[in-house]
Amino acid sequence: MNAVTVRSESVHTALALRAISKFFQTRRLPWQAQPHKRTVAVDDVSLTVQRGEIFGILGANGSGKSTLIRVISTLLLPDHGSVEVFGLDVVRDELRVKQLINRVSVDAAFFKKLSPMENLLYAGRLYGLGKDDAARGGLEILERLGITRKVVFEPMEEMSRGMQQKVAIARALLTSPVLLLLDEPTTGLDPRSKKDVQQLVLSMRHEHDATVVLTTHDMDEADRLCDRVAVLDHGRVIALDTPERLKTAGDSLEDVFMRLTGEEEQAA
Repeated sequence: MNAVTVRSESVHTALALRAISKFFQTRRLPWQAQPHKRTVAVDDVSLTVQRGEIFGILGANGSGKSTLIRVISTLLLPDHGSVEVFGLDVVRDELRVKQLINRVSVDAAFFKKLSPMENLLYAGRLYGLGKDDAARGGLEILERLGITRKVVFEPMEEMSRGMQQKVAIARALLTSPVLLLLDEPTTGLDPRSKKDVQQLVLSMRHEHDATVVLTTHDMDEADRLCDRVAVLDHGRVIALDTPERLKTAGDSLEDVFMRLTGEEEQAA
């Protein structure tokens, strides 16, 4: 496990959210008549994720998935409630939490003029990895994601959107996080690349004892990867269980999601 010490009583609980809420204030411009408006992005969310679990968060655009991931990853402060990662509070123990986690977002940023390897070496140095270890680990992960050594040293700006997303995933995995936050990681990937990423996520759990929190629009992906899933709608958890228990009477997970969120009625 990571060198950061965690509380012994929390060793089996990787993530604990207690009554988390996050608001955003829409500010009125001087010439606008309407008052300030508060938008509730995450509304009183409580859940726990056990060590070694792959936990899915499902929701439509605007449901609060990405906001919740940003709160867990210390990028946003919660307005109410608390978040603990292996017993460490994400606000009080921010630096220690950052040593335990890594995050992949759908809009990952890079130094586009640099190559994938140069980006990985830079990320490795930020986390205290030696150059040789970062290079060796980076090459191994990239090859498992189907990126050849020739491409590894080409500028990122010459790579496709899908290839760049693979590099983002490799960058997150390079540090062997004990809690990996994946915010729609396979968006924009072709079927083969998506399968490569999914296999690597499973291997992170089995080979590195990693816990994974995954947001996705792909119901088949959630069904295949996740031990449990939470369905988020308008910032609130409206269902939480294993995919098998959520699926009833032979329904697919997509059918369950549509029924829970009312998407079928909206589309009708």
